[in-house]
Amino acid sequence: MLSTLSNVWALLLGIMLLMVGNGLQGTLLGVRGELEGFSTYEMSIVMSAYFVGFLGGSRMAPEMIRRVGHVRVFAALASFISAVLILYPTVANPWVWTLGRVVIGFCYSGVYVTSESWLNNAATNENRGKALSMYMIVQMVGIVLAQALLLTADPSGYVLFVIPSVLVSISFAPILLSISPTPAFETDKPMSLREIMKTSPLGSVGMFLLGGVFASQFGMAAVYGGEAGLSLPEISIFVAAFYVGATILQYPLGWLSDMMDRRVLIMLTSAAGGIGALLGMIMGGHFPLLLVSAFLIGGTSNPLYSLLIAYTNDFLEPEDMAAAAGGLIFINGVGAVAGPLITGWLLGAFGPPGYFALIAVLLLALAGYAGYRMTQRATPDQDETGHYMPVMPSASPVAVEMAREYALESAEESDASATNT
Repeated sequence: MLSTLSNVWALLLGIMLLMVGNGLQGTLLGVRGELEGFSTYEMSIVMSAYFVGFLGGSRMAPEMIRRVGHVRVFAALASFISAVLILYPTVANPWVWTLGRVVIGFCYSGVYVTSESWLNNAATNENRGKALSMYMIVQMVGIVLAQALLLTADPSGYVLFVIPSVLVSISFAPILLSISPTPAFETDKPMSLREIMKTSPLGSVGMFLLGGVFASQFGMAAVYGGEAGLSLPEISIFVAAFYVGATILQYPLGWLSDMMDRRVLIMLTSAAGGIGALLGMIMGGHFPLLLVSAFLIGGTSNPLYSLLIAYTNDFLEPEDMAAAAGGLIFINGVGAVAGPLITGWLLGAFGPPGYFALIAVLLLALAGYAGYRMTQRATPDQDETGHYMPVMPSASPVAVEMAREYALESAEESDASATNT
């Protein structure tokens, strides 16, 4: 582990700083929007705009990188992120914020593609799995640290917007100065949505539903906190609980996924997350139970993302997996765009319980659909299924491809060991 870290520590540090900036701006806007008197509907549009930009960036960033190279794309997009973060408090208008969120979502999508390409290039066959694990951990740590930074200054001022802007600017240095070779960049054309739906109906439907769940966590959790009357420290802890749960439960659920029918695990995990959301809806007035709810939602929904990718790959040839992953990420992004808009409407119509109502419906619907799919298709042979590899919902197709390569390498090593024995 230490040898792996010595090779990629600067890159991982830069990525963590980027995640701190992204995690802080998402929560901060939810808090500041309430202070500015923005309506719940206006804030839902602001939060949804990030995923519109992210979806567009995931489609356009690869072509930009091919045309002008990794370094120029990374520096230009990160500069735009830094600039927009400063503009938020300068022009406190919901439509200006909406445009800013589109820009930031687009830029972060491109930055993830670029940094993950460098990470994949820096990793070797021997340490690729450890590099991926550390990548996911620093992402989670960055988001959790961002919530702590929310308490360092007054959200009605400028300082909290300056902090993520500075962090994003600083993130350039370790990434750009520590990586000498420019990695080759190739992407596969995503499979058509019809092909993906035919190959894995559960993977397709599940990714769409999870998009709404993720968007509610990442975009609307702070808005919910304001509507529920939580204090600033409580909002910070509440948002962090989602990602603490994701970090703790990711690997145990991943281990189980390689030991049993993944559809059963998808059904049970979704049901557990749905029950957690119902707990928050019914007992949201009790802050400790609210944290339990957030922990369960984050701890189930984030591993579900990787589970659905792994399950879909069980029905694909290795050469088709990268193309399918691009399509699944697009489906997830479409669901993410709709999530904040529906959440905002429910918050306005039913108050704070409406936030958890949507998450509960989405996760329980996924559990029900997973149960239905078990009656429509035979259980895949355990010997023919691929290995689970944790991937964050914010990951680009590059990280998913990196996880796929590691899973295939692990499978080949397992087969070789079995043959030798």
